[in-house]
Amino acid sequence: MTAKPVALGIVGAGIMGERLAGAALGHAADVVRLAGIWDPSAEAMARIAAAFPGVPRLPDAAAVIAACDCLYIASPPASHLAHARAALAAGKSVFCEKPLAVDVADARAFVAEAGGRGAVNFPFASSFGVATLNRWIGEGVVGTPDRITVEVAFATWPRSWQRDAAGWLDGTAQGGITREVVSHFLFLSRRLGGPLAELKATADYPEPGKSERRIAATLTAGGLPVTLTGAVGTTAKDDHNIWMIEGDAGAVRLRDWSIAERRMADGSWQPDPEALPNEKMRPLVLRRQLEGVAALVRGEPHHLATLAEALEVQETVEAILASRAR
Repeated sequence: MTAKPVALGIVGAGIMGERLAGAALGHAADVVRLAGIWDPSAEAMARIAAAFPGVPRLPDAAAVIAACDCLYIASPPASHLAHARAALAAGKSVFCEKPLAVDVADARAFVAEAGGRGAVNFPFASSFGVATLNRWIGEGVVGTPDRITVEVAFATWPRSWQRDAAGWLDGTAQGGITREVVSHFLFLSRRLGGPLAELKATADYPEPGKSERRIAATLTAGGLPVTLTGAVGTTAKDDHNIWMIEGDAGAVRLRDWSIAERRMADGSWQPDPEALPNEKMRPLVLRRQLEGVAALVRGEPHHLATLAEALEVQETVEAILASRAR
């Protein structure tokens, strides 16, 4: 007998809340049903009403929590843990947008409190491209891995589609490229490599009151050396990124979020023939994420980013941001 869809509530009707709502309605209605959504912004709620007229628009976060089995928290980072604690206190599960929080000590306390009742939305946990990399690594394409390289670049910050949230996305308290984007690739390094350690980093803040514009770091993931760079103004694209693992037999990489590629003998890169650009792949990945949410709620094993993994990423992110360039 097929299990009933899990009731999902959403707090935060920005880009991420809207994307997950769309994925739930368009690709995973048999997995989750939308129990309600709330955002303190009347403008955001009006946009949701126009995009998804059938989704209940509730008066506050408490009403969303009461209506759902699992609360998806897509509000700005400083509010994450208050909503998460309220949901857990009501006996609900939590699926939180990253970063888990911006206060590391509070995040540590929360993870200790929450046990296994929550997960964090790192979509690489459900990525088809990452699954391809894993398969290639298992087939010996890389051989014995010896290093990971991560490069992220942006034309401007925030990215063009995030301008409406620039107030917090470009501030030092909650925003910046490291929390918003680099965190995904730290999670990927953690998931495929191992625990993150031995961090040495610098972060450059050339504009007073604004978030970082350049970072450079070295660290290890399960003992593998990791080299990480990130910068604004170094590409014409909204964003461009590469995560690469090399070994004694070859190299594979993930390019621009979703394109798995392997390095050929002549040095050229051959993409997986089934790879899709991120905008086409995203709904399929979000369905997999929502399948993980349903498993989380039912107490079944799931593949989502655990709270402990997310905390480790957050600790690394905040350490990078604290390492200001001299």
